[in-house]
Amino acid sequence: MPLIPEEPQIHESAQGPSATPASGRVAPTPRPVPGPLRPTAPAQRTPRDVAVAKPGPSGPAVPASSDTAVATPQIQLIPASAEGALDAAEEAVDLLLESGRTPGDVLVITTGEPHPWAAHELSFGEASYWAQHDARDDVFYADAAVAGRAASRPVVVVAVNGGAADVATTVLPLARGRAGTLLIVCGDPQQINSVLGAGV
Repeated sequence: MPLIPEEPQIHESAQGPSATPASGRVAPTPRPVPGPLRPTAPAQRTPRDVAVAKPGPSGPAVPASSDTAVATPQIQLIPASAEGALDAAEEAVDLLLESGRTPGDVLVITTGEPHPWAAHELSFGEASYWAQHDARDDVFYADAAVAGRAASRPVVVVAVNGGAADVATTVLPLARGRAGTLLIVCGDPQQINSVLGAGV
């Protein structure tokens, strides 16, 4: 008879430790939050704010000033060498997509060698290449030389992967103007800060 009361006690103590790992599993779940989810959450809200604010800027001065604040994208710097900038940009795009960002929201600009996707798509002709840009169905990759032709997108990722010294100086302000809510720049922090302003 003493075995019967002990069995429920063993069973109950077995449930106790299993509850601890279950709550331990909750801690790793927010792992992506420090990465792309912080910039993405405001970015997803911001386009709605912009859509609401744009029709009414002729009204009160308050929406106009909040529209000005929204027009400046958040800037995120990912330190990388010129050789590693393209890989860093690819990783940033992957994290954006994993966090729920739609592919058509993302424009990637390279300052050195074009992204392999862009080179491949351009092999079919410029008309096909730019048709994909206009469709906004996927991430679009553009070389710095044609970045001025690319339309604004909510997120712009720049890979400072070489090129002439003045290319980054020209492309980074252009990219900031094309980014609706988030500009991610992968490259040498000193070079990027000298162009976009200290403290980026």
